[in-house]
Amino acid sequence: MDFLRIENLSKVYGRDENQVIALNRVFLSIDKGEFTAIMGSSGSGKSTLLHMIAGVDVPTSGKVFLDGQDVYAQSKEKLSIFRRRQVGLIYQFHNLIPTLNVVENITLPVLLDKRKVNRERLGDLLELLGLSDRRDHLPNQLSGGQQQRVAIGRALMNAPAVMLADEPTGSLDSRNGHEIIRLLKASHERYHQTLLVVTHDENIALQADRIVCISDGRVIRDERQVMGR
Repeated sequence: MDFLRIENLSKVYGRDENQVIALNRVFLSIDKGEFTAIMGSSGSGKSTLLHMIAGVDVPTSGKVFLDGQDVYAQSKEKLSIFRRRQVGLIYQFHNLIPTLNVVENITLPVLLDKRKVNRERLGDLLELLGLSDRRDHLPNQLSGGQQQRVAIGRALMNAPAVMLADEPTGSLDSRNGHEIIRLLKASHERYHQTLLVVTHDENIALQADRIVCISDGRVIRDERQVMGR
């Protein structure tokens, strides 16, 4: 069975002459552990698709299934828990809490869930992300690349089933951008997670197992890479 399955998914914003069709009858299936790059021009619907998968926004029609769970058949309370525990979402901008240090920002999703922090996992993440010597630093004491690493750590802390990254290198220079993609791939391989990355960078997309191209809210190309990694 497909780990992630999207069936006839549409999202429409506005009405009448102000109507915008962000997604138009999208069908997509992704295997567990697959690294998929989603490409498209600005306004093509790629970020909207990511938000639909994450449970951040409600589709106009269609369904999203994650590991057999109908995402939008859940109550609001269960959908909120689903977002915290099953989905790791990374944006272009880090959205860190400025008054919390590295460890506090990374463990925030667990604490909001009123669960005990897995110290072994925290240490593993800090080592993987090269943040062990920055654990007590505040965001304004970190570089842009380090802040994005913290955002990745926060997304990974709850051991989510799927990682969704929306232009994660968009606000970084080339060197830091390549390092962030390397870390995402490393975490994907270490934790055996399904990874979707929205990008306009073809060099990033070519590192994926699969490339899905979207235009005007539709999937126009879907092909697996022979040498994805």
